Amino acid sequence: MDRKVMVLFVGGALAVGATVGGIVLSQDATESTEQTGTGDGPQGDTTNGGARPSLDPSTPADPSHDPAASATDVLRPFGSEDAWNTFLASVQPPREQRGGGGSIDDLLQGALGGAPPAAEAAAVPTSPSTSTGSAAPGQGRAAAGDGADDESITNTQVRGVDEGGIVKTHGDHLVVLRRGRLFTIRIGDGSLTPVASIDAPPPGVTGGWYDEMLVSGDTIVVVGYNYQNSGTELGLFSIDAQGQLARRGTYYLRSGDYYSSRNYASRLLGSTLVFYMPIPVPTWGAPVELPAMRRQNDDWRELIRGERVYQPIQDVQGYPLMHTVVRCDLAPTARGADPDCRADAIIGPSSRNFFVSANAVYVWTGNGYAAPAQGSAQNGPRPDAVVYRIPLESGQPGAMRVFGQPTDQLSFDEAADGHLDVLVRSESGGDAMWRPEVASGDVALARLDLSQMTAQVPTASVDAYTPLPRAEGYDFHNRFVGDWVLYGIGADSYYGWGDRPTVTSRTLYAAPVRGAARAAVGSRDPWVSIPVEHAIERIEVMGSDAVVVGSGGADLHFDAIAFDGASARVAGHYVQPGASQGESRTHGFFFRQDSPTEGVLGLPIAGASRDSSAEIWQGSASVLFLQVRDHAFTEVGSLAARSESVEDHCIASCADWYGNARPIFWRGRIFGLLGYELVEGRLDRGHVREVGRTNFYRDLPANAPRPHFGPTGQ
Repeated sequence: MDRKVMVLFVGGALAVGATVGGIVLSQDATESTEQTGTGDGPQGDTTNGGARPSLDPSTPADPSHDPAASATDVLRPFGSEDAWNTFLASVQPPREQRGGGGSIDDLLQGALGGAPPAAEAAAVPTSPSTSTGSAAPGQGRAAAGDGADDESITNTQVRGVDEGGIVKTHGDHLVVLRRGRLFTIRIGDGSLTPVASIDAPPPGVTGGWYDEMLVSGDTIVVVGYNYQNSGTELGLFSIDAQGQLARRGTYYLRSGDYYSSRNYASRLLGSTLVFYMPIPVPTWGAPVELPAMRRQNDDWRELIRGERVYQPIQDVQGYPLMHTVVRCDLAPTARGADPDCRADAIIGPSSRNFFVSANAVYVWTGNGYAAPAQGSAQNGPRPDAVVYRIPLESGQPGAMRVFGQPTDQLSFDEAADGHLDVLVRSESGGDAMWRPEVASGDVALARLDLSQMTAQVPTASVDAYTPLPRAEGYDFHNRFVGDWVLYGIGADSYYGWGDRPTVTSRTLYAAPVRGAARAAVGSRDPWVSIPVEHAIERIEVMGSDAVVVGSGGADLHFDAIAFDGASARVAGHYVQPGASQGESRTHGFFFRQDSPTEGVLGLPIAGASRDSSAEIWQGSASVLFLQVRDHAFTEVGSLAARSESVEDHCIASCADWYGNARPIFWRGRIFGLLGYELVEGRLDRGHVREVGRTNFYRDLPANAPRPHFGPTGQ
């Protein structure tokens, strides 16, 4: 089942049934004992009639008394083919009990759809090194650049860590990925001129979605998923100083579909490409497909052997996944060589979150929508998840047993004081496909000591968790901003990634995480409740402050959140009448800070009450720009799309899974990317006025290589 079918009917992949994690952290718990756990299998008394478990962390877990501990006590690879084969036999039934086979993609959809049925059917609308070095902690600010020495135009989560997106810069050019094609547009020297185009898939290849793009030096990397080849597709292209494009090669890596409605599969740190791939472990007897890579038309080359895969330290019956992190050095590609890729693979349950800091890759694996392990009255609560840390440089992977599950990548922040801060919920299935939209349950802030993430896999102390107010509803959004974490709810229904909410009020919660603010708030009720007049659909960093965006009735609201000591408050408010967000991903927003108290933000907008899923199939009406001065918002105008349609003869990736509109701030200039249109505006005397426009598909020069024309694809 591919994404086109999934978006029409996700079914069990979005169902919310039994709880995950069962976090009920008592505010009165003042003492706990840190334990080093030895397993995470099914255990304890689960005969509570199906009620959501209440876990009292004041009683420490003692897994040594658990007769059902999992297969391994520490983080270690299988070590031999025999050990690997023994594990496979343990999760695969005897041959006479096996059912029919299936493709890697069918198996992955089974893993994603392994939740209990919802109450009612619904369809989706159309020992490591722990030093953090000199890198700044993740503050949601822009990275150093899309390419070498370039000004970043991407709203990235962590400084210095670029994220795969649909538009990047290279020298004096914009590079745009849209509907399976790359385009370059010259914007240097005040120009606005389409230069070149090239298809993302090589000639004759179909069945792919082309989602993300990154630029490293003169190399463009296009990341997609190809269903015909059952793998992640990497397209490498050269770009020169004139913006001309040439194909270097196409590579495939065996995997399932990495798609997430919120997260990005790829990151770039210097010349190192990092990306996540889920690989199902068949439970019906089919051969296991280990992480492998091949150039188009060449043979597969394994990136890792089974004996080097890390053994599970959780219960993985049902739909186990091989969570695979691949790192590729792109520098050799400039010399015409293949990228130098290596992989780390972890066997775990299907629920996962993926986060990349400037120092490490984190993979958080949980039990998905299976009933959580609950421990016993004698031994206390059992951790239901594991967070893995894979250093980007030297050091070995480490891990820690933890409670709960993050919602998305924005639930993480690697702090400069040697902690990983994570906002978790008790009922969450990770960030695969549309799972982030239905996270629910209790909320807690975990401060995890990086020095304890070792191969011994200790259990996080309950003292590391701060219980926070439960947010009722779905479409949960969260963001770390400076020393605070903010969160709130966007929708009342299971399917927040659909109809716009009609609510007129919500509560935004702000909790200090560390520093003077945390000390000032104290230990009792360590949060601030902030009433707002709209749903909470986006939380972004805005200098040292935050901006919260969401629909309220038929209008779009913006709140500036200011922090002062132990206080967080709404310091500015703006309403855009008759509008809703045109883009839901983080890359749809950008804030250009001009001084400590001033800046300009841009956000694509559409008509009132448009379904959030419409961004896949439709364009935004315009990019709205607001000037911010001392927390006060002033509309300075918008750059609008024209209604004229272009027949692009799409042959691949004919849906904008990552949206198609972006605000762009580059070298003092302002642009709006709107589908195939690039519109330039000039901010003059408090107003943005249009000064140029091009349709980079229609206006390609006559002598430019034309995109391949063919029948409309998927």
